[in-house]
Amino acid sequence: MSEYMQGGALASDDLDFSASSDRGRASEHASTAVKSPALNVAIGVSAVVMVVGLVLWFMQLSGGMVQTAMRNLDSWGLYITGFMFFVGLSAGGLTISSVPKALGIRGFGGISKVAVFSSIACTVVAIGLVVVDMGQPFRVWELFVYSNLGSPLMWDIIVLSTYLILSCVYLWAQIQAERGKVSAVALRVISVIALVTAVLVHSVTAWIFSLQQGHEMWHTALLAPWFVSSALVCGTALVMAVVIGLRRAGYLNVEQDNIVRLAKLLGAFVLVDLYFFGCDLLTEGFPGGAGAEVVAMLTQGPLAPYFWFEVIGCVACAVICLTPALRRNGLLVTASLLAIAGIFCKRVQLLVGGFQITNLADMAPAVNSMSITYADGTLADAYANLVYWPTPLEAGVTLGVVALGFLVFFLGLKFLPLRPSEK
Repeated sequence: MSEYMQGGALASDDLDFSASSDRGRASEHASTAVKSPALNVAIGVSAVVMVVGLVLWFMQLSGGMVQTAMRNLDSWGLYITGFMFFVGLSAGGLTISSVPKALGIRGFGGISKVAVFSSIACTVVAIGLVVVDMGQPFRVWELFVYSNLGSPLMWDIIVLSTYLILSCVYLWAQIQAERGKVSAVALRVISVIALVTAVLVHSVTAWIFSLQQGHEMWHTALLAPWFVSSALVCGTALVMAVVIGLRRAGYLNVEQDNIVRLAKLLGAFVLVDLYFFGCDLLTEGFPGGAGAEVVAMLTQGPLAPYFWFEVIGCVACAVICLTPALRRNGLLVTASLLAIAGIFCKRVQLLVGGFQITNLADMAPAVNSMSITYADGTLADAYANLVYWPTPLEAGVTLGVVALGFLVFFLGLKFLPLRPSEK
């Protein structure tokens, strides 16, 4: 097995498949539980915020969804925006771990299990945001009893559940492989399946939007590959930021070369994502194109701040990641955060922008505060402003669900053997 120096000891590169099973059986973790006051504080804070979010969610359940800013014109809001975003974040860990294993190439030096567990935590958040978006989540069983397999929404429920289960199985297989109980061939097979599922979960999420012909901004065949590229951007950025943070905290001892390789990969993913964005804007905004109104809304309309933050932030991220002199850990963390924030802005543009352009005839007599958030006029008046802005209740519930993801991740760091195995 190829080996590299970590903290004065030889540690197995958990992304290399040239090891024999005997050496895998010899790999043991010195300790599973991590004793760290800072980690305990992080767990406590996450638990408190999660409980506050849970209380706010019960308030939402008791008072109804009218307490949110979602209405007929904007039937999805912060919850579904966050769902799209965290599904994307979950991509990086699984991809960074599974691609080297599936192809039998060199990995990124001992970060595989931490990367996969970050995917699991993000997937938990994504599923949680779908649950809180449901007006009656205790009727979730009806989705399966009365399921419509012709609906992309049902496809997404199936593939997302499979994705979470497979991520857990994949993490378990890696741990067992280190103990010599799972062969390298079996782990590679699981890696291939995990990689395919990761692509599917982001494609199906995109199809929920792109197959809706009534929304100009969503109805494009480019949306699925664009979702995959965006997921690779923010997911890789998350993994790199987490690895740098855990390295600084002393949890991981990863060589700088591996962080630089992650940075190069992130820079390449950002450029591909910007290319897709440019192709979409050119197709929609070309003179005579049906999407000229969409481009105008993004570049100089109500969503312009999100658009320009995404473009400038992602360009800055690519420059930092692809310029050798700038690849210092502090700047790389900044680049990662810019990429993550930029993709979140993209999700806001997509969801809110899809509702921003009217696709209904004027129905002024039916306009009231229970049907739209801006009811002082006609539908044209309502669409002249941003059709959606989340209420404090929605923000609090969302923060509680995100805290659940942090809690899961911190508990994993404390109790699971996520460090690279030592010889």
